[in-house]
Amino acid sequence: MAALEIFVGVSVVAALLVFRGFALARSRGTVVCRVRDGQRGWRSGVARYAGGELHWIPFIGLRLRPRHAIARRGLTVSSRRRLTTGEGPAGYWTVDCSAERGPLSLAMSEDALTGFLAWLESAPPSAHLDAA
Repeated sequence: MAALEIFVGVSVVAALLVFRGFALARSRGTVVCRVRDGQRGWRSGVARYAGGELHWIPFIGLRLRPRHAIARRGLTVSSRRRLTTGEGPAGYWTVDCSAERGPLSLAMSEDALTGFLAWLESAPPSAHLDAA
């Protein structure tokens, strides 16, 4: 009886995590995006733009709040390239960035990359200047 209760509990938690992932991926204004911050490998999640920040929320997890909030101010793209077959999904591009908190790589589809670069370049001229 205890084994059945444990199985049901684990199944419910797994179903909720899967539902959370689908809900995040289907949310308005989000794009599927992978993040690599140098310490770990690629982690899958979704990114959404919120004002002057890019919020990244992982697929696996319980919180709906972003794990990374990447500020547009101080974010610089150092390189971009198409991912090779063994690195990630076909058609994805990686963007290597330097941010205030250190180096960061993002992997996303070509359409999402176009949106990301447009968002980055659309900052007002004063956004890249430090307030004195």
